[in-house]
Amino acid sequence: MRPATGRSRLVRLARIAPAIAAALLALAGCGAKDDAPGRVHGTTLTIYASVPLRGVSRVSGVALVSGAELALAQAHNRVGKYRLRLAVLDDATIARGGWDPGQTTVNARTAVLDPTTIAYLGEMNSGASAVSIPPLNRAGIPQVSPTSSAVGLTAATAVTFPGEPQKYYPTGVRTFVRVVPNDTIQAIAQVRVQQSSGCRRTYVLNDGEGEVDGADAARSFELAAQAAHLPVVGAQTYARQALSYAALATGVAQTRPDCVLISGDTESGAVRLTAQLAATMPDVKIFGSAGLAETSYINPEQGGIPASIASRVVLTVPTLPLAELPASAHAFTAAYERRYGAVEPDSIFGYEAMSLLLSAIDRATDRGTKPAVRSAVRAALFATRGRRSVLGTYSIDRNGDTTLRRYGVYGIVDGQLVFREAITA
Repeated sequence: MRPATGRSRLVRLARIAPAIAAALLALAGCGAKDDAPGRVHGTTLTIYASVPLRGVSRVSGVALVSGAELALAQAHNRVGKYRLRLAVLDDATIARGGWDPGQTTVNARTAVLDPTTIAYLGEMNSGASAVSIPPLNRAGIPQVSPTSSAVGLTAATAVTFPGEPQKYYPTGVRTFVRVVPNDTIQAIAQVRVQQSSGCRRTYVLNDGEGEVDGADAARSFELAAQAAHLPVVGAQTYARQALSYAALATGVAQTRPDCVLISGDTESGAVRLTAQLAATMPDVKIFGSAGLAETSYINPEQGGIPASIASRVVLTVPTLPLAELPASAHAFTAAYERRYGAVEPDSIFGYEAMSLLLSAIDRATDRGTKPAVRSAVRAALFATRGRRSVLGTYSIDRNGDTTLRRYGVYGIVDGQLVFREAITA
C-alpha cells in the first residue's frame, strides 16, 4: 500500500473535517447542558426570603413569610424530585428599627453564595429591593417581590430617578418580578378617592431620607394629581422617627390644606405624625399609602393611631376583600387562619409570591423531572400569562410588572381596616 502523499492527506482531512466538527459541537452541547450557567446540582433547591422581622413593620414581614410558608406546605415542599427549602432572612436591625441597607446586602450575598439557591422572595420594601436586585441579577437569581411597588424598579417614567431601572440590572437581563401593582396604580386610586372625598387642596408628606417607597409613591401621586387637576399646595419630606412633628404640622397648616397625604411606612414615625397633624388641623382629612396598612398603625392596642382620629384616616391598599377576589382566596384565608390566625393585608401577597415561584420552578423543570436552572426559572416567570391566582387573573409583562390594576380603599373602625371601594386604574 502506497503511503499517503501530503496532498492526499489534506484531501482526506477535508472530507472528514465536517464529521469532526459535528462531533466536537455535540460534545460541547452535552457539556453546556450538564453545566448550564445557573444550574443547581442535587435535589435540594433553596428559596431565600428576605423581610423585616423586627421593628414595627415586623407584623407585615411575619405575614409575608407565613403566606409563603403556607403555599410551600400546600405543595408538600416539593416539585417532582426536588425538595424545596425556605430560608428566611431578617433584613431589619435593632439600630435602625426596620429594614437596613447593610443587612439587606448581607442577605442577598448569602443567597448568591449558596449553590442550592434557585430563587429569592423579597424584598418587602422597595428601598430594600433597590439594594438586593443588582447582586442577585449578577448571579442570575430570579427574584419575586410580594410588595415592593416603586415604579423605578421596573420602568422609566416621569417620576423615576435618572438611571432607573437600568442601574438595577447590570447584566442587562431582567430578573425581578412583583405580584403587587406598582405605585402608578396606587397614585391613580389616591387621586380618585381624594377627589370623591371633596379634597381641593392637598399637602403631601413622604418619609424620604434614603427610603424609596414613600418618595416614589409621593412623586407618583403628584404627577397623577396634576393630570387630574387636583391642586397640591405643598410637598416635603419628614424626618423618620422624630420625637415631635408639632413644628412640621404647624408649617403644613399655614398652607391651608383640606387634605394631607402621608406617603410612608409605619416604622417612619407615621403614628406620631398622624396624631400631631390631626391635633393641629382638626378639620383636615388624612390619607395614607399602602405602607401604613399594618395593625401597628391602625390598631391603638398595638401602638397605632388613637381611636379618636381613626375616622379621619383613609388608606389605599392593594389587598382587596374576599368578596372582590376569586374563590381560591376564600380557601387561602381559611387555611391561613387555621394555621396562623388573623390575616394581615400582606399575607396574601406572600402566598402568591411563593405560589408564582413554585409554578415557575415546576414549568422550568418539567414538573421536577429536568435539571433545575435559574435562567429557566427566570424565563418561566416572565412567560407567565393568564395566571389564575388568589389575587385574580394576571400576566407578568416584559418589565416584570403584574397586569393587575386594582386598589382597595379602606377606612379604620375599632382598630380594623374597613373596605369602602375598589378602584381600577
